Amino acid sequence: MKEDHILLSVAVLGGTGKEGKGLAYRWAKAGYHVLIGSRAEEKAIAAAKEVAEMLGDGVSVVGMSNPQAAKEANIVVLTVPYAAHRDTLESVKDALQGKILVDVTVPLVPPKVATVQMPAAGSAAQEAKQIVGAGVEVCAAFQNISHEHLIGEEGVECDVLVTGTSKDARANVITLVEAAGLRGWDAGPIENSVVVEGLTSVLIGINKKYGSTHAGIKITGISK
Repeated sequence: MKEDHILLSVAVLGGTGKEGKGLAYRWAKAGYHVLIGSRAEEKAIAAAKEVAEMLGDGVSVVGMSNPQAAKEANIVVLTVPYAAHRDTLESVKDALQGKILVDVTVPLVPPKVATVQMPAAGSAAQEAKQIVGAGVEVCAAFQNISHEHLIGEEGVECDVLVTGTSKDARANVITLVEAAGLRGWDAGPIENSVVVEGLTSVLIGINKKYGSTHAGIKITGISK
């Protein structure tokens, strides 16, 4: 376990879903203390046990309710479907104050999930910022990574664009991206999250058209 991870805990709210569980797996493997949150605590406990069993001894993964996970964590990652976005944020708003929130949500509107459909705030991340208020740094990241990439040992041929309310917050999230074995890029202010989130619908359409399940993006022309 890396020393700088020992005291850093990451909450994954909605961590019982495929994307959340995949991110929890990656961060637990990297040595972080991971808190898997859910509206149903028993589901969170079961998901934490599943991740811990996949990784074996020496990892720290605990399941609990969303509000408790948000309260105990240093950094909070939101991986719920858009339909649960506002309610989940309202339930943890107080616990998020003074912390970084990483919003992975994409505002998909069934049945036309391959069509970009943004909320009035501009993006899910901007909507999150309106809900949680000025006391929370909000970043958007991981929208363009298929959950199929996250659990396993294979390298991931997909980059992560990180937008957010401050340069320091984006830098912290890029550290999490790299800990997950991915390559992250500072994609600018939170207003740019409209592009990052919208790309997910484009990738869904590409997957459908070309018979894939995990199309992604990669930044070229820059050495890193």
